[in-house]
Amino acid sequence: MKKLLLPLVFVLCFTGCSTLKNPVNVAQAIDYTNDDVVENEINRIRRFIQEDGDTVKALWRSLLLGKEELISECQEIVYEQYKEALESKEYFDANNLYISLKNSGYSFSEAEENKIKELYSKDIPGLAGDKSKSPKTIEDCLNASLTIWVDRGVTIKNGGGYPDIILGSGFFIDKRGYLVTNYHVIESMVDPSYEGYSRLYIKLLSDMDTKIPAKVIGYDSLLDLALLKVEIEPEFVLSLGSSKDLHIGDKVSAIGTPLGLEGTLTSGIISATDRKLLSLGNVFQIDAAVNSGNSGGPLIDQKLNVQAIVFAGVPNFQGLNFAIPVEYLRQELPLLYKGNKVLHAWTGAYGHTKKEGGKKKGLEVQYVMPGSSAFLSGLRPGDVITGIQGNSVTCLEDMQLAYMAMQPGTMVSLDYLKNGGEECRIFVYLEERPEDPSIQIYKSDLISNSFEPLFGMKLVNASSIYHKEYVISNIIPGSIADQSSFSNGDKVLLKGIVFDKENSAIYAQIYSKRKKKGFLDITMILETSYDSSYYF
Repeated sequence: MKKLLLPLVFVLCFTGCSTLKNPVNVAQAIDYTNDDVVENEINRIRRFIQEDGDTVKALWRSLLLGKEELISECQEIVYEQYKEALESKEYFDANNLYISLKNSGYSFSEAEENKIKELYSKDIPGLAGDKSKSPKTIEDCLNASLTIWVDRGVTIKNGGGYPDIILGSGFFIDKRGYLVTNYHVIESMVDPSYEGYSRLYIKLLSDMDTKIPAKVIGYDSLLDLALLKVEIEPEFVLSLGSSKDLHIGDKVSAIGTPLGLEGTLTSGIISATDRKLLSLGNVFQIDAAVNSGNSGGPLIDQKLNVQAIVFAGVPNFQGLNFAIPVEYLRQELPLLYKGNKVLHAWTGAYGHTKKEGGKKKGLEVQYVMPGSSAFLSGLRPGDVITGIQGNSVTCLEDMQLAYMAMQPGTMVSLDYLKNGGEECRIFVYLEERPEDPSIQIYKSDLISNSFEPLFGMKLVNASSIYHKEYVISNIIPGSIADQSSFSNGDKVLLKGIVFDKENSAIYAQIYSKRKKKGFLDITMILETSYDSSYYF
């Protein structure tokens, strides 16, 4: 009976849909040859400085405009901000300003460059290279790990009260008491929508009867990581390895508190290294046994170094478990140590790794959102990004890894091959990545264009009268459209679109005749998420 009712529910949802429409205005490229446009842009740049306080964005826009006098003025303003950040010991902010200034052509002395690099990396837990408390045996590794205990008071079920306890795992990365776990384990401690009681503790394997108070330093909901601190000095501290050294088949061990069984060690191998379960980067698939309570625990290699952080398993399926590469934690530690929520950067573009002859050649841009940083900087579909900040980009994951260490409000350099082969360098301003990039794209562009990053199909209007009829002009390999057997030249009629906030999903109802299905008439529903691992 439920299977019969499901299509009816969708029909009712789409019957009342009124969101299938193009935006009133779609941003266009700025015409810097028009004097009125230039004057408006100069006024906009001054508003960024005087009203918004966004001096780096003003500097970036002045570079796009190309007015040397204005560029120098903006550079001096940003440099004053940089000096103020140094004086107030806001080294993270100072580093972002330094990067933006250097990219703009501002000259720093060698002493200044060395100073900011030293101050930026100073005191960051896990990156200092202190081996004085490194474990020598597996038993030492167990004692460097711990149980996360989140007390959420009492919950009422069937008229009775029960303790509401969240159990997770974690591990020490610094002798000052800094430790790592998953964001979802401590979510109620920082989620503003949670209104209940919540207290955070840890328990050591050597003394499971004592609850030690802990506090959240920084957290990242997108990568499911959190940095905590306790006011004790741990007996052992785990060292962070390099996930780049891991390969399929390598042996690893997971440490945690599955089902409340503290100090549990399980072993297995790396089953895969490229699973896309998060919006940023790839995660490891492992076959080491993982259960509820393992979340946040370390995955260590045979040299006793942390190679990943366990974060998920598939219930009722043995051997389908997942871990976050330690490389992501390394990139994020400065941001986590800075405190509070980690904000991620993006430029409003979408793409896949470009491959030729089985080799990775860079990140191919397949879509650029109108009005975005990438759009204003001149990045266009068909361009292939090959470098960021002077470092090589061979694939999408390289780009995402670089972005993990960068904060919104920074200007960075991109090297790319223009559609046609010309080598170019541009500067892009890193915006804050929205929680719902797919919706932002849909609202910012024509439906015919936005369906390419959303569902993998580029559309062209098939009728000048009926604007919901389209012809598919391009299919992105591996996309939702490709998996749904659509082809170039297929005609489609868009009947409705629904945004499901609860499940962070977008549903599009489409009527079509597909070549691969013998041109049979069919109405189907395509689903995509609010976010995608192919946005950058």
